Amino acid sequence: MSAEAAVPVDVDRSSDTPPEFARRNLILAVMCLALVMVVSGVSMITNALPHLAAGIGASQSDQQWIIDAYGLTLAALLLPAGALGDRYGRRGALIAGVAVFGTTALLSVWVDTPTQLIALRAAMGIGAALIMPGTLSTITSVFPPEERPKAVGIWAGFAGAGGTLGILMSGALLERFSWSSIFVVTAALAVVTLIGVVLVVPSTRASEHVGLDPAGTVLSAVGIGALVFGIIEGPVKGWSSATTLTGLIAGVVLVVAFLVVELRTEHPLLDPRLFRFRGFATGSASLFLQFFAMFGFFFVALQFLQLVLGYSTFVAALALMPMTAVMLPLSSVSGTLSERYGHKLVGGAGLAISAVGFAMFAAVGRSDSYWGFLVSTVIVGAGAALAMTPATNAIVASLPRSKQGVASAVNDTARELGAAFGVAVLGSAFNVGYRDDIAGDLGGLTSEVARQAREAPAIALQIADAAGDSALADAARHAFSSGMRYATLLGAALLLFGAVFVWVRGDSVEDEAEEDALDRPEDGSGDDHAAQADASQVSA
Repeated sequence: MSAEAAVPVDVDRSSDTPPEFARRNLILAVMCLALVMVVSGVSMITNALPHLAAGIGASQSDQQWIIDAYGLTLAALLLPAGALGDRYGRRGALIAGVAVFGTTALLSVWVDTPTQLIALRAAMGIGAALIMPGTLSTITSVFPPEERPKAVGIWAGFAGAGGTLGILMSGALLERFSWSSIFVVTAALAVVTLIGVVLVVPSTRASEHVGLDPAGTVLSAVGIGALVFGIIEGPVKGWSSATTLTGLIAGVVLVVAFLVVELRTEHPLLDPRLFRFRGFATGSASLFLQFFAMFGFFFVALQFLQLVLGYSTFVAALALMPMTAVMLPLSSVSGTLSERYGHKLVGGAGLAISAVGFAMFAAVGRSDSYWGFLVSTVIVGAGAALAMTPATNAIVASLPRSKQGVASAVNDTARELGAAFGVAVLGSAFNVGYRDDIAGDLGGLTSEVARQAREAPAIALQIADAAGDSALADAARHAFSSGMRYATLLGAALLLFGAVFVWVRGDSVEDEAEEDALDRPEDGSGDDHAAQADASQVSA
């Protein structure tokens, strides 16, 4: 292999020497800070949902949109934003993204209606989409193969734990300040991140031409948005209503159109044929379901702790910390385990373990016990940690070094789409269960009070507290538990389905070794395969 081939192909080698070891670690720290800022953009506001319901009159549907306006915009734009960074420079995309993210966070401090906040959250998602793809791509570009496994393992750990870290930070803020303090701190964090990117992060870009695919961008963004719209509005407007059906049907049609266009375009945003690779398909599906379950879990669990168990926001955040304590160390070990036993076994087992935790969580609502909640969250966290790094490893190992920008973008997109759909689907399942259960207990109330009580459990409890109506409060908490069972049992079923898919379709250690032996020629011309082998280690 020539000296030229030995250099990572997507590094901008305009300087004479690569960053020294200390500089690389500083770059890693800045990228992890940016990553946590983006991931916690969902979970920090999730912890404030009861405050938003009381402060600006956000209904349950409004609350889902406040979360999903951010997550959906982020997920829909990750691939085109990643392509922009690969083509014109990731450092520039990071700087622009952090600036947009921080500015919209600061503007959110002064909103007084749900609609205003939803619009600003969508704008914040645009900034997040410019940030997130560059974090992993920059790390894989600046770290040499021998250091890359540890660096990306740290990145994966922060990606998984960023949600709970955001919950802890928001819980501490909400103990003493209003919900708007979350956006003040987020804006300040963006300033720190921006300084770090400007001072530390080098400019990297893809070595080969990267297409932008505007048609694919529009079709995917609008199609995904229409699907989520239909799912969120279904419990409110009715699943057979014209509005709901229009959203769902339009979403399916546009997503199918996106797949057709991608198969025919010369430079597709995402080539559907890549999903023929077993690692690419199972890794993407696994990450989607992990974040689907995790953020759907956060959406329900934080409200349960605050509204049913009566915890403050900070105590509720602390109640979730055992999950983080389990996830961080297991994330660093799971890559090694998957190398030894295969993504098929370790990744599938992680999804199955999380499914068990979800099934146990469904029973917690009936007993109202934190200890049952604690056991279920630890199990969910352990399963997520075992599944997360092997899934990322399966994606990047399935593509050569020249396609690592695509692998990084798909890895991030699967996570964020999972988060957006998790809040939409599990949130809607919760909404159906809550509304069905509480409907029979609203007969003695005026039509306006009954309507408000159906909107969200936080609003129902606020009405009950103001009127001294203990019966309404009991009914709201009981209905909450019913909605929670709907959501968590659906989550458990989908996670178990994902585990079976990974076990059936995933690569075992023997499969990977056999493919390696078949693909490596004996005449020394296997440089492309060697580059792929290097890439396959990045999540170890």
